[in-house]
Amino acid sequence: MSARYATPRSIRPEPMTARDFLGYGPETPDPLWPGGARIAVNFNLNVEGGAENSLANGDAGSEPMLNDIGEAARPGVRAPLVESVFEYGPRRGAWRLLELFRAAGIPISVLAVGRAAELYPDLFRRFAAEGHEIVSHHYRWIDYAHLPEAEERAHVAAAISAIAAATGRAPSGWMTGRPGQNTRRLVCEAEGLLYDRDSLADELPWWVDPGTGRPHLVIPYSFEANDNRFDANNGFATAGQYFEYHRDAFDLMREEGLAGHPKLLSIGLHDRLIGRPGRAAGLKRLIAHMASFGDVWFCTGADIHRHWAATFPPDPAA
Repeated sequence: MSARYATPRSIRPEPMTARDFLGYGPETPDPLWPGGARIAVNFNLNVEGGAENSLANGDAGSEPMLNDIGEAARPGVRAPLVESVFEYGPRRGAWRLLELFRAAGIPISVLAVGRAAELYPDLFRRFAAEGHEIVSHHYRWIDYAHLPEAEERAHVAAAISAIAAATGRAPSGWMTGRPGQNTRRLVCEAEGLLYDRDSLADELPWWVDPGTGRPHLVIPYSFEANDNRFDANNGFATAGQYFEYHRDAFDLMREEGLAGHPKLLSIGLHDRLIGRPGRAAGLKRLIAHMASFGDVWFCTGADIHRHWAATFPPDPAA
């Protein structure tokens, strides 16, 4: 591999002005997934209800993003139907998905917003008790682009504390969703957070140093292999469309893995979206398709971090 491209052990400096368009280059390295797997699959369940923009949370208006019914934001007034969409996730959708993954025997990463963990800790305790990873999804489900640094630092601490209080264990992973310019550095400064998911830039993890002097792993996420396209039916209209799209992604990436370049397929889920019965049926078919192959590693973000740190420990000189 050309020296101009990164290796799995290299630490990439990450000043705010830097952008990396090269990554691993044309020949991606073999990540040596456990058991010789040809593809790694990581399901990520976003649980955000109660932490979204709402006058009930002291915000200026209701939440316009991923509210399932296409309801526009309403400044200055509460939006009861939008609030009920977010309530559906922890009331029913999350429990349906818990049952689905329990039946399949697949561990997942639960992206828990800190405020949600405060509002209904029993749900997160159940996920943790069944062996799923609880990842911090920040303290609120809001856009952190304009939040002052000091206030966001307090939110980072509050998120970690809320998850630890709910589950008895602080998170080791982080995923904001809408990070700001300070988010990664603040995450790296926090004790115990070993990796984050706040990038869509690749299909393999990489090490960075965001100015803290401590190597930090970025495990890529996806807004594309994601049920967010069910939002107001602007993308997937049926469970079949969801299944076909994700099946095709899986099949192509597994084919690449068989050719010597295994990668990670990160799949984003939301309890209020894919948790609906007419959509969960597509996820159930997808899991069955993936599980029919014997060379798939179903993993959590923490699993990926442990594997990467053991197999490709960071080397500042690489």
